[in-house]
Amino acid sequence: MAKQPVSVNGVVRWRDVGMSESAPAKPLEPKVIVLRHEIGEVLREARQRQGRTLREVSHDARVSLGYLSEVERGQKEASSELLASIAEALDVPMSSLLHDVADRIALQEGVPFGMTVPDTVPDQMAADYGGRAAATA
Repeated sequence: MAKQPVSVNGVVRWRDVGMSESAPAKPLEPKVIVLRHEIGEVLREARQRQGRTLREVSHDARVSLGYLSEVERGQKEASSELLASIAEALDVPMSSLLHDVADRIALQEGVPFGMTVPDTVPDQMAADYGGRAAATA
């Protein structure tokens, strides 16, 4: 097979000529979902929505800036105590953060929308335990 020079950003590479551009794709292996990556993404998104810096949140959470950065990048596994401290510093309920993490994982797993655990209480259960639904019925 002949080779043909191809320049990309000033770098010349050699490409085989005559090969099919669309080589048969290998079957993709399922992506492993790493919980610490998803937790880090959710924490970063929450912090950025508030327009806060890593330094501000790390100070309020009483955790080192470097460690918080590693947690956000999914390089460190955060303990439940650390997550609680970060959630408090972000003024976001831990349940909300974990709900967002669960939603991200469900999307990656291909769980159809609406097939997740409902976040409402059935009327009968609310009535049995004195919830809001009992008062409006």
